[in-house]
Amino acid sequence: MSPLRLRTQSLIFTCLLALALPISGQTATAKRPLSIDDLARVRDVGDPQRSPDGAWVAYTVTSTDVEKDERNSDIWMSRWDGSEHIRLTSSTDDESSPRWSPDGRWLAFLATRGDDEQKKRGQQVWLLNRSGGEAEKLTDMPGGVSDYAWSPDGTRLVLVADDADPDDDPEKKPGWQRKTKPPIVITRYFFKDDDTGYRKELYSHLYVFDVKTRKAEAITAGSFDDTRPAWSPDGGRIAFVSERGTGDPDRENNSDIFVVDARTGATPVKLTTWLGPDNGPPAWSPDGAWIAYRQGAEARFSAYNLEALAIVPAAGGKARLLTPDLDRSVSSAVWAPDGTSLVFVVEDDRVRYGARVGVTGGKTEALTTGRRVVSAISGAGAGGWAVIAGTATQPDEVHVLSGGELRTLTHHNDDWTAGVELATTEDVSFTARDGTVVNGMLARPPGFRAGQRYPALLNIHGGPDGQDEHAFDFEREWLAANGYVVLQVNYRGSSGRGSAFQKAIYGDWGHLEVVDLLAGADYLAAQPFVDPGRLGIGGWSYGGILTNYTIATDTRFKAAVSGAGSSLQTTMYGVDEYIEQYDMEIGPPWRNPDGWLKVSYPFFHADRIRTPTLFLGGTEDFNVPLVGGEQMYQALRAVGVDAQLVIYPGQHHVLSLPSYRRDRLARYVAWYDRYLKPAGNG
Repeated sequence: MSPLRLRTQSLIFTCLLALALPISGQTATAKRPLSIDDLARVRDVGDPQRSPDGAWVAYTVTSTDVEKDERNSDIWMSRWDGSEHIRLTSSTDDESSPRWSPDGRWLAFLATRGDDEQKKRGQQVWLLNRSGGEAEKLTDMPGGVSDYAWSPDGTRLVLVADDADPDDDPEKKPGWQRKTKPPIVITRYFFKDDDTGYRKELYSHLYVFDVKTRKAEAITAGSFDDTRPAWSPDGGRIAFVSERGTGDPDRENNSDIFVVDARTGATPVKLTTWLGPDNGPPAWSPDGAWIAYRQGAEARFSAYNLEALAIVPAAGGKARLLTPDLDRSVSSAVWAPDGTSLVFVVEDDRVRYGARVGVTGGKTEALTTGRRVVSAISGAGAGGWAVIAGTATQPDEVHVLSGGELRTLTHHNDDWTAGVELATTEDVSFTARDGTVVNGMLARPPGFRAGQRYPALLNIHGGPDGQDEHAFDFEREWLAANGYVVLQVNYRGSSGRGSAFQKAIYGDWGHLEVVDLLAGADYLAAQPFVDPGRLGIGGWSYGGILTNYTIATDTRFKAAVSGAGSSLQTTMYGVDEYIEQYDMEIGPPWRNPDGWLKVSYPFFHADRIRTPTLFLGGTEDFNVPLVGGEQMYQALRAVGVDAQLVIYPGQHHVLSLPSYRRDRLARYVAWYDRYLKPAGNG
């Protein structure tokens, strides 16, 4: 994100109360069609944090500034009873990760503020006093702060701070002028990452920061990343996640849970022994006896990871799986106040729901129902939990989960959704040619009319470890609003259907997923409201990759969109960020040339493709580099198939500039319309 001008805000508490916003009500005006301008009107609400006294929930709201062409996140808080909604920050800088001090007096957050020199040090911890005053910078770590947590007594923080890169200041490097950055020297095996770029010998470590003296002391070191810290209830120890002690972390998928005394010189102790990923954030039981965490799949299944809920004795001992028979991935685990159970999120077939299980194991109890997505659980005090929840037609908002019911607490998107006509989204199922039942979601255009035949699209999610679900999806809405029936298929490899369903495509990309997608195309073609002669297909990331596989297999599609995709997979080895997966799943190309040739078939079958295809990508994408789209664009042009390549300068795998996001959606529709809506047949 480009540096932004510092502008702190006076936050006198009485003034904050004056800014309290009423809950939005539904309007009686007629609904209008969705437009591309609505992309900038959706507010992303997340990271709820209930105050220690239970009276407030702090959270983030991310909005779009069209004029400045940027996204900006601010901190808000709402009363637990929903009577007040207060915006705490309104600077032009991003504020994230709100965290209450244990006494509820302070609200800390992360932000990158100040002049250019200060911003070069990365985001730092800032403090707001609830009794009034301006936001105050607390930390000044040279490499910035990526995560933090308050100690139970509120006198200290544990920080996750990155090593400072000496090359960021060429003036300090002998022989280099200030305007000339030194060459990048790479020695690591896993050396590329889409978020951080080229990976040097720089790591993230834990520091204990004294709030009063503002001094930080390192408590971990070494050639490992230490993340996701959590204080023990007595404030004496810190649990965290690391791959230390397992050989070269760049070559393995085996993180573990560690504990370390909260003092310099202490030796971290490994608690978990599973030969696969053990993930956080670790959560201490109220009595400090146990630590909850998520145990992943075997190390080799890094791309198809299903996480179970587990606990391990904080003093060391045998770990215990609490959800061994659930066969669904879990997240956001927090302890009940009495320490007898844990509340968490379960990812299930096209939904995510809140659940609870006792510390002795047993049956998992669902706490929410319905076709919706629940996430990000936070609890403190009485009366339930703060969660994020949304549906296909309602963007995420903060909710209160209590007694098995959800009460909407925030209303940042109500006015917008009340005025826009959205698609009708429903669950569908169909059977692939090998007998596998495949599930998906079908969106009908607003104003759908029986008896009319519509053009239809297969809109493919990325991952593959992910699912299309009952959460608000602007892309789905945008395509439907332009007159398309949209089918989203949770093909094999997707999450939400169990471990075997996820791992079915292991080492065999572009096979069973295409079988499932073509079953979806058959399903569409059989519907009386779909014109089978006007089918399109498209997706981003693995969705773009699967688009290439599918159009190289079947010529029925009249238009395709392949965003951030690839086909000549051999050339991705050493170019993208998936070296660990490649080595474990397929092996190096020189050891398995036939396997790599097999998964590269769209490129070598380019002469079989008949579908006009739009390719898109960002110049800085290290996830699925632009070369993947460039190769397929060149191949289709070489064989005489209409193709276009759109390049977004300076963009990573996820487009960050609002104008580019808007442009991408507009191009999707323009390309589909060109081939699926001939004159007089729109």
